[in-house]
Amino acid sequence: MPSHHAPLALCLLLLGAQAYAEGEVPPSSAPVSTALPAVERAKLAERSQADASALERQLQDKQQQQLKTADDSFLALWLPANVGEPSGAVILLPGDDESADWPQSIGPLRRKLPDAGWHSLSLSLPDPQGESLPLRSASTDANVNAAPARQPIAAQTDESTGEPDPTEAADEPPVDDQALPASTDLETAREAQRKTHAERVLTRIEAGIAFAQQQQAKTIVLLGHGSGAYWAARFLAERQPTEVQNLLLVAAELPDGFSPALDELIPGLKLATGDFYYQEQNSDRNAALKRMQTSKRQKHPAYTQIAMQALPGNPPAEQEQLYRRIRGWLNQHLHASAQ
Repeated sequence: MPSHHAPLALCLLLLGAQAYAEGEVPPSSAPVSTALPAVERAKLAERSQADASALERQLQDKQQQQLKTADDSFLALWLPANVGEPSGAVILLPGDDESADWPQSIGPLRRKLPDAGWHSLSLSLPDPQGESLPLRSASTDANVNAAPARQPIAAQTDESTGEPDPTEAADEPPVDDQALPASTDLETAREAQRKTHAERVLTRIEAGIAFAQQQQAKTIVLLGHGSGAYWAARFLAERQPTEVQNLLLVAAELPDGFSPALDELIPGLKLATGDFYYQEQNSDRNAALKRMQTSKRQKHPAYTQIAMQALPGNPPAEQEQLYRRIRGWLNQHLHASAQ
């Protein structure tokens, strides 16, 4: 290097060393962040939506109806009555985790009822846990995790009196209530979820009734299987539609976390009601007995209970038994004013 450039190079070196010492890193040598941008996870489709998509691929287009509510659309399966003058329409409500063509009760009945002179409309109901619960915040988790475990403290006594020393007792740490808001918030979220689910189910039933009316059904019957029986009864109790005067329950169940109990809800409906249950299970038999006893106390004018025999080794015979019992009830106990 020429001697006359030496002072300039020395100055540059000194300036670079000073910048390095003061933490000033040239832009070209600054560390590059390798953190990836946060990606929001796609919401998983509900199981009921997957079941509906499968049915759309399997069944004829003429059986499929896309019904709409204010918030969504859903699949319903429609079969017109195979007679010139239909008796009306039976709207079928499957239970939790069941599709609109479920092989127990729902599917066989929707296919057989048209031969008895009834339109059948089977609804797809939303998943009971379709809307995920909100996760607890990091601060809430930190509070819960940081809450110290309460350890038993040996009682200290005053040597002069033998009584517990109040000053020592005062040093005992108070009960930590940090975790209480978390459990309260979780239960509030669950209650909001149940309320949202109930509204979704009831509005779908309303859409089904509106469709049946468009088909000029002179009589509309709600038939629920499992927890679908609860939703049919709750809909009639809360909405009190004048278009529906008949209710059929098959192996009725109370969905987890919901109220009132079926023996409180169903007997209070002053509608023509057929309550079909399988008598082999003690729990089902006892629950049916409670519904019958309450119906008698409340002097229900048209409550009929029918015990059936489960035939697990012969599903076709079991489903045929149910169909014949349902058909018999429709012929004998249909509400007079709805005929």
